[in-house]
Amino acid sequence: MDDLTAVAARLRDLPPSCGPVRLIAVDGHAGSGKSTFAARLATALGGAPVLRLDDVASHEELFAWLPRLTAQVIEAFSRGEAARYTPYDWTLRRFTAPRVLPAAPVVVVEGVGAGRRALRPYLAGLFWMERGAEESWERGRRRDGAAQSAFWDGWTVAETRHFATDPTRPFSDALVHEGHEGYVIRPASRATARQDQTITHRDRLMPPY
Repeated sequence: MDDLTAVAARLRDLPPSCGPVRLIAVDGHAGSGKSTFAARLATALGGAPVLRLDDVASHEELFAWLPRLTAQVIEAFSRGEAARYTPYDWTLRRFTAPRVLPAAPVVVVEGVGAGRRALRPYLAGLFWMERGAEESWERGRRRDGAAQSAFWDGWTVAETRHFATDPTRPFSDALVHEGHEGYVIRPASRATARQDQTITHRDRLMPPY
């Protein structure tokens, strides 16, 4: 299916998870298709704002961006206020002028680690892109070209370490399969979720797709 209308309707019916916002995360390996899916989901939601975690991370903090995201976005949404975050320019290697992220009824956050343990209590829904690491990384390398080869070498190590200690897939609400004619979204089974991981109230509220 390519029509995400029904999925969007169910997301809008979920209880708010971060102040008045229903925060919807799209996670998966780098190169797995998160940005494209998030954009299409946002369109189905009537133009929902999208926060890219590439704008929150940096060369020095590939996964250590949680304090910045919490201070600039989560705390503002929790107060019912629009967020102001400073996006990172990966070419200039510095943070740039602040952007406003409205506290809309639904906000999509996409990026590797969007479903990490510390963020799950603030999420209304969590999608996982069901594409393996090696295939995803190969797609990403082809997309970025040889000039980014050294960056990708370091990234794959960092991503592997992140998901080894803080996995997302076992706690996702739905698995997104990308096909030739669009997406197939299936409910995720938490039977394999590790017992030492946090499962929040949101894990019991998400309806099946």
